[in-house]
Amino acid sequence: MTTDAADEPQPRPRRRRAPAGAAVLREDVTEAIRAAAFEELAAVGYARMSIEGIARRAGVGKTAVYRRWRSKLHLVLDVVSALAVQGLPAPDTGSLEGDLRLLYEVTSRALRHPVASQIIPDLQAEAARNPEIAEALRKTLREGQDGVASKILAAATERGELGAALDTDLALDLISGPLYWRSVVIRSPQLPKGHLAALARATAAGLRAL
Repeated sequence: MTTDAADEPQPRPRRRRAPAGAAVLREDVTEAIRAAAFEELAAVGYARMSIEGIARRAGVGKTAVYRRWRSKLHLVLDVVSALAVQGLPAPDTGSLEGDLRLLYEVTSRALRHPVASQIIPDLQAEAARNPEIAEALRKTLREGQDGVASKILAAATERGELGAALDTDLALDLISGPLYWRSVVIRSPQLPKGHLAALARATAAGLRAL
């Protein structure tokens, strides 16, 4: 009696193993480490924070942290970068003043966050002592803020509210400087009523005068 080949038992396909070193990094663990770094930085400051402390706070081993960031500096910069651009969509209100006001409202809320208000001055103090931190912090914060502000300028130029020969670097300083001075340098706990609207109006006028 013959049997068809289809009836004969077939060998089970071998399950392919992921190559060594190709472990998938779980996003929930990554976010837990970021949150722990944020809390640790606010609690003890940059100088005293450690990978061990962050791992303990996140409930993971040190290896899990080092798989994602090679040092505490790179981890902190990642956290700061996320904070710098968090909730900063490119405004599209249809006017330069409206876009600036929306940008200032969102940025002001982020800067007045209780944890952020502790972290940023601490990192600025560290930056004064460590050129590597200074350059990395400058680059991270500047890129995050300028990316949004540049889109505001481009949209205003396209609408004809600003001239095509605008000095972009000066314009970006004019947009970001006043709010950071008030919130980060002076660290005013409460902005006067109507301050952001007035700032947006004054900044728009200043940009048109450039």
